[in-house]
Amino acid sequence: MQPGAGGGAIRVLNVAEKPSVAKAVAEILSRGSMQSRAGRSQYNRVFEFNYAINGRACRMLVTSVTGHLMELEFEDRFRRWHSCDPADLFHAPVRKSVPQDKQAIKQTLEEEARRCQWLVLWLDCDREGENIAYEVIEVCTGANSHLNIYRARFSALIAREIHESMQHLGRPNKLFADAVDARQEIDLRIGASFTRFQTMLLKDAFVIDVTGDDRNLVLSYGPCQFPTLGFIVERFWEIQAHEPEEFWTINCTHTSDEGTASFGWIRGHLFDYPSALILYEMCVQEPMATVQNVRNQEKFKYPPYPLSTVELQKRASRYFRMSSERTMKVAEELYQAGFISYPRTETDNFSPNTDLHAIVREQVEHPVWGAYADRLLSPEERLWRNPSNGGHDDKAHPPIHPTKFSRGENNWSPDHTRLYELVVRHFLACCSQPAVGAETTVEINIAGEQFNASGRVVLAKNYLDVYRFDSWGGTLLPTYNIGQQFVPTTLTLDSGVTRPPPLLAEADLLSCMDKAGIGTDATMHDHIKKLLDRCYATKDENTRFSPTNLGEALVMGYDEMGYELWKPYLRSMMEADMKSVSIGTKSKSEVLESCLQQMKACFLDARVNKAKLLDAMGTFFARSSRPINETQNPTEVVRPCAVCRESEMVLKQRQTGGFMVGCRGYPQCRNVVWLPGSISEASVTNQVCPICTPGPVYKIQFKFRRRDIPPNFDADHLGCVGGCDDILKELMEISRFGSHSHTATPARGQTPNGVRQGAPRQDLHTNFRPAGQLNNENPSVMHSQGFRSTHTQNPSNASGQVLCTSCGEPCINRIANTEANRGRKFYKCQDPGCGFFKWEDELDNATPRGRRGRGRGSSRQAPASASAGRRGGSQARGRRGRGRNADGGMFVSATGDPVSGCCFTCGDPSHFANACPNRR
Repeated sequence: MQPGAGGGAIRVLNVAEKPSVAKAVAEILSRGSMQSRAGRSQYNRVFEFNYAINGRACRMLVTSVTGHLMELEFEDRFRRWHSCDPADLFHAPVRKSVPQDKQAIKQTLEEEARRCQWLVLWLDCDREGENIAYEVIEVCTGANSHLNIYRARFSALIAREIHESMQHLGRPNKLFADAVDARQEIDLRIGASFTRFQTMLLKDAFVIDVTGDDRNLVLSYGPCQFPTLGFIVERFWEIQAHEPEEFWTINCTHTSDEGTASFGWIRGHLFDYPSALILYEMCVQEPMATVQNVRNQEKFKYPPYPLSTVELQKRASRYFRMSSERTMKVAEELYQAGFISYPRTETDNFSPNTDLHAIVREQVEHPVWGAYADRLLSPEERLWRNPSNGGHDDKAHPPIHPTKFSRGENNWSPDHTRLYELVVRHFLACCSQPAVGAETTVEINIAGEQFNASGRVVLAKNYLDVYRFDSWGGTLLPTYNIGQQFVPTTLTLDSGVTRPPPLLAEADLLSCMDKAGIGTDATMHDHIKKLLDRCYATKDENTRFSPTNLGEALVMGYDEMGYELWKPYLRSMMEADMKSVSIGTKSKSEVLESCLQQMKACFLDARVNKAKLLDAMGTFFARSSRPINETQNPTEVVRPCAVCRESEMVLKQRQTGGFMVGCRGYPQCRNVVWLPGSISEASVTNQVCPICTPGPVYKIQFKFRRRDIPPNFDADHLGCVGGCDDILKELMEISRFGSHSHTATPARGQTPNGVRQGAPRQDLHTNFRPAGQLNNENPSVMHSQGFRSTHTQNPSNASGQVLCTSCGEPCINRIANTEANRGRKFYKCQDPGCGFFKWEDELDNATPRGRRGRGRGSSRQAPASASAGRRGGSQARGRRGRGRNADGGMFVSATGDPVSGCCFTCGDPSHFANACPNRR
């Protein structure tokens, strides 16, 4: 849009993204004749001068922000880590506001905007810059709603670009800003919920000394950060899974007066030694080689495409071993000083309107590559070739190219010099003819086996003369003619072994991220740095990455859950949705709703399966003896409150370690359900009970301490607190009257039974029935298979396999990696949800594997009642008994161990005194 001419002088407020850019723009537009004064912020000055826009006199005021002016955050009541259930963060209210440390910049903008008629935005010309532009617009229009708003679009801080942009102002793009808003909100909600979840779950459960201050450790999760870590871990697992395999190949050489040719076997190699040996002996017995074909052809090595941001980072990593973070920092400084164009661009083709010859002409005086630049411009040399089109155009910036000549500045570091050289040489190379070579391929036959050799001669180096980072060598072959015969000088059968792939180098990691659409060209280096800062990965001197134990454990845990949160697919789809918002094919609200709904479902499932994450962490880290704070088990909604009908009933863990389901309206509403003290873990699932009302009533995944419940109950139970779950009722009854673990002193205001005095109570054990009655009366609440004691079954079978005592399946053998037990072998169930665990040396010391519990002298005899399933069981359960019953079965304690004894009232071994019929 062209601002019209006519009228009096107008005041124009110009806002740049950084103080250095504001100063550079002001110096170019004012031609050095400007006034400078302080703003409210000491770092963001205001420059004033006169200028004409399309012939209209203007009083220009140029100032700046420092990146984003606003921050997106949750409302205060959701900002503290323990203030809410992390799942609430997927829909908790958020706000975008100016933080305290940028209030001075805001005041400067408001004061200057009140006295201006126009607002011209000089933010970076990408999505992020457009989002910052709308933050500036919000502040400035809040002070002056009559501002006429324009957008300056530029790619380099040079006079030609800045003056051209000023005379051809446009309008800001709201779609670009919306795309960034959507991405910020998605990243905030997903990152905060998963970060709180895994930090509170794992930090105090394990000794994770990776930073030296594990109390302040944050186990962060980022939608881009985790897929980036996934690439590193996946390559690491490929290397670990690799099994070297020996192979054999036949090689031969031929030396003549013209030199030596090395011929390779067409088969490559064979893994079967006898087959390779037979073929080799055939060649040795008939060694005469016959030339079957000679091919001569012209070959070209083409120069690179114009330079994009990702390619700049990859090449700086390969050529200089410079990190992507350092590369972008140096490139930004070169850009702000006017030496290169804007360094954040996806474009790899030049516009036909770009004056490429003018850019080359500026480099003619350079002492190193100036002579090549002069040759490039000479028509007689015929070296010029228009750059190839790489196929990417972000419609915002051209490829990275030099914008100002320099022999090297005094304040440049070696990295500045190297990166500037790379940008200049790359630009000169992409404007050059490809290298030309002549390639010869000779094919020979020895005893029916085919071999070939290749040689190359470079005829014209062309772009290779300036682009010293590429090479294209070759060997010169002797002359051969079809039908020619000769006896090889050497004929050998050589062996080798297959090698695993190397660790991911930074350039390769950037390529993986780029192909998968993880992050943007401007943020990829930030995601890599975050992995190093969080101690999820390390980088060696060759810029190759390895996962740390912490990084591998987190990926392993989510992988065991079956969710590919560490894979790039989810984030790739999100990035595609952001692009759709930026071009207007999808709305911001549509993308937010679909992405957050999908990720919340993943989050809820991950929380249900958190045992797998704990199991993965336990492979690498020792358990901590620190008590887990109650607030580290945030409240989880179970059901609407049936008493007050206003709040929700939530699952909480008390300071004593016990669990309860209480109303959020406390103390106004005192509705509460006290859960058994034998519960060690509890988490709300997304499964809704189809019976209980008012609903929805979400089922809870319980994990009971095995020693605190009878042996014919499962330690893991998916239960309902709505009143329909008879199994939970019985366990609560046992906990109320027979548990030996409830020895803690009741909290003040509680009765010994754990009921808070004066509180309405939903008592789940009023309909208590013995276990035998449940099988016939309430089959719907029973598990699909019988419950087994985890202590009375034999852990091994006759074949020597160690069997899980819960599910009966063969266990897997692993090696511990914790500091206290490194190298020690253990057995665990293949089912990640099963808690079976046994050290191998404990098995070996106890009973020979495969004979446990079967040979003479076995120390334990599993009773039939203990191993029988609950479905169809006819014997009464009984509590911690001693002695044998009338059928000859042995009583077992709550741990499943056989004990001896009898009733001390009547002496009968079939019952205890508390069940004696003679007791008075």
